[in-house]
Order: sequence, then structure tokens, then C-alpha cells
Amino acid sequence: MPQRRAITGRSQEPRARFAEELRLLREERHLTFRALAAQVGWDPTLFSKMEKGQSLGGPETVVALDTFYGTGDKLLTLWELAKADPTQFMERYRLYMMLEAGAVSMWQYSPCIVPGLLQTSEYATELLKQGGLSGTDLDGQVAARMGRRELLLTDGGPQFRAIISETVLRSPLRDPAAWRAQLSHLLAMTVRPNVIIQVLPLSTGLHGLTNTYTMFLRGAEGRTVAWIETGQSGELIQETQAVEVLQLQYDRVRDLAPSPDRSREFIKRMLEEAPCEPST
Repeated sequence: MPQRRAITGRSQEPRARFAEELRLLREERHLTFRALAAQVGWDPTLFSKMEKGQSLGGPETVVALDTFYGTGDKLLTLWELAKADPTQFMERYRLYMMLEAGAVSMWQYSPCIVPGLLQTSEYATELLKQGGLSGTDLDGQVAARMGRRELLLTDGGPQFRAIISETVLRSPLRDPAAWRAQLSHLLAMTVRPNVIIQVLPLSTGLHGLTNTYTMFLRGAEGRTVAWIETGQSGELIQETQAVEVLQLQYDRVRDLAPSPDRSREFIKRMLEEAPCEPST
């Protein structure tokens, strides 16, 4: 086996360092992407995207590469650094916004908050305040969120399905009037022809997407990508195999949820039970 070259250090940005090391390892062995794929598995285009910095791949792919190259956990360590880089989060999120704007259908699961495309301005304001925003930054974020909401309200808008945990409907805003307005908006959205809302009962217990905010976007060309958030991190999933695994989990959650009609009745009941005045 050729002697291992050290990481050059030419690229200090984590994602670029990861991509550079992948390229060096492959070139040392005089492998084409197709030949590498034949040895390790996965689509050769994935390895091309990883070396171009267009994709990080998944941990299972990186572990397989570490095993093939005999590099211990070096690639996995670089992958974790690249994944944790905050600048990459913003780049991934900007790409997600572009894909969302062009999506023809969307499927979402939200474990703890009203999905952004279904939020009222009052809900978005309180939520973003809790995240530390204020002043013009807060106003700009709320305005942007309300602009995104128009995706579902225009003629020819995307087909949208949201599965929301019952937890969402039992986490009210401080202002009872604002909370009633949010519930009323959800109820109004359930009758739109392009929107389906299902409420997953608390009694369902743990499942494959517990605590994982998930959105699937299907483009006009038929390709589906996923965006997932857990805690303070988010990831755009583009690899077909990884997206299919998430879709299977989503399908199972959807099968556990009551029908859209029963879910609409539950939201209506929550609205009827919501207080009109602040508790004293």
C-alpha cells in the first residue's frame, strides 16, 4: 500500500479539508469514482460530490471509506468537524430555502412547534423571541416567515402534509388571543385542497422520528430531499438511500396518526377549550 500522506493543511475550512483528504486518498490509489464505488458501495456520483464539497455524505459512508483506506477514524473525525461547522449550517439552510421555493410537494413532521408554513405572525414572533432575536432582526425574520407561508396560499401551490405531535397543540402562547388565532389558522388550513394536517396523539409513544423535525421536499423533476433538525443542528439530506430510510420512518408515523378529518375535529376541540383570557 502506498505510504499515507498527511493532511496537507492547505484548506483550513473543515468542509474543504474533508473534501481534500478524500481526493488525496483516492488519487493515491489511482481509483476512479466508479472503481471506488465498486469497492466500497454507494453511487459514484456521491463520492464526486463529497470531493467537490457539495455533500458530506452520511456517517456510514465515511466509516466505510475509513475502513477501506485503513485510516482508522481520521475521515470520520474530519467529517464530524465539517458537519459541526456553523457556516455550513447557513449554506445548507439557504439551499434548503431554494429547494422549498420550487417544491411541488412537501411532507413534514413536527414534534414540538407549529410548522413554519402554518404559523401566524404572533406565534412566529414569540417563538423567535425565545430564540434570542429582537429589534429589526426579529421583524425581518417574522416577515420572511410570513412570506414563505404564501407558498401554501397561492393557486397552484405545492401539496403539503404536516403531521404534528399533540405536544404542539398543548404548548400555548402566553397571549390567549394569539393562541386562539393560531389554532383558528390551523383549522382554516385544514380545509384547503392542497393541505393535509394530522395530529399524532401523545399516547403513540416513541417512534422513528421522535424529537426529529423532518421535512421532505419533492421537486418538479421528481427528486426528493429531506431536511432534519435535532436540537440546535440541521442537516440537508440529499443522498437517495438516506432519504428513503427517512421516508419509511415518516410513512410509519403517518400510519400511526388519526385521519385528517379526526385531526381536524381535535384541533377544533382544542380551540373550543382554549381560554379567552389570561389565567390569574
